[in-house]
Amino acid sequence: MGVVNVTPDSFYAGSRRLDPDRALAFALELVEAGADIVDIGGESTRPGASPTDVEEEIRRVVPVVARLRPLSRVLISVDTRKAAVAERALDAGADIVNDISALGDSRMADVVARAKAGLVLMHMKGTPSTMQASPSYRDVVAEVREYLGRAIEKAESSGVASDSILVDPGIGFGKTLEHNLTLLRNLAALSQLSKPILVGTSRKSFLGRILPGTAEERILATAASVACAVILGASVVRVHDVREMRQVVAVADAIKNQGIEGRPKGPVGGVLSVSEGAP
Repeated sequence: MGVVNVTPDSFYAGSRRLDPDRALAFALELVEAGADIVDIGGESTRPGASPTDVEEEIRRVVPVVARLRPLSRVLISVDTRKAAVAERALDAGADIVNDISALGDSRMADVVARAKAGLVLMHMKGTPSTMQASPSYRDVVAEVREYLGRAIEKAESSGVASDSILVDPGIGFGKTLEHNLTLLRNLAALSQLSKPILVGTSRKSFLGRILPGTAEERILATAASVACAVILGASVVRVHDVREMRQVVAVADAIKNQGIEGRPKGPVGGVLSVSEGAP
């Protein structure tokens, strides 16, 4: 999953493409680099970020989705926690809603179900503006698993297809360094939810707690975390650097599965069912 941030303030400057033309061009670059999914977001959810107005988020995201759809068969994900934004993006041709609030908007499940779209449910403690204010857990793995389990039940009870749901432990979203590392070490525990696991570690600040450096300097740290995530159970990795991370995924997958099958298969074919509306 390659990241396109149609924002002026996402934490990694290299992912920002506020101009729609630049965002579209970058999305096509990610497809050419080997992205199976392009994740388009119009609201920064970095720690301390303030919410973006619904209409502004729609203005940023929907034109990029609409212009990308006829140009590529790639799966298009919209990174939003607002049902109104998701609805407009799905109407424009998106296939997946990547919801960091795990159905915090009461309408989201119905919107996804009606569109027969894919859904990513992510764990977050608090909101982006508050999530890093001394987060604490009794047992971070158990609590994240229980939270995601409840979100899955809510989604399925609203009509979202069971095989269209992925789960994301929310690395960096209301977690300390220790919490993040514990979740990554114990990804297998999330397999009890019987859903594919999506992991996003790309260039995040927890890596800077291990190795000094800015987000711009964390590509090798990202590579290490992506390799571990794949070996420990991730089906999808959300990254900024698609070309480089495809190589990491290919090697990690070969090690995990004790064989090489050429170009790594797109992870979504066997784990995510979405509507066939894309050209």
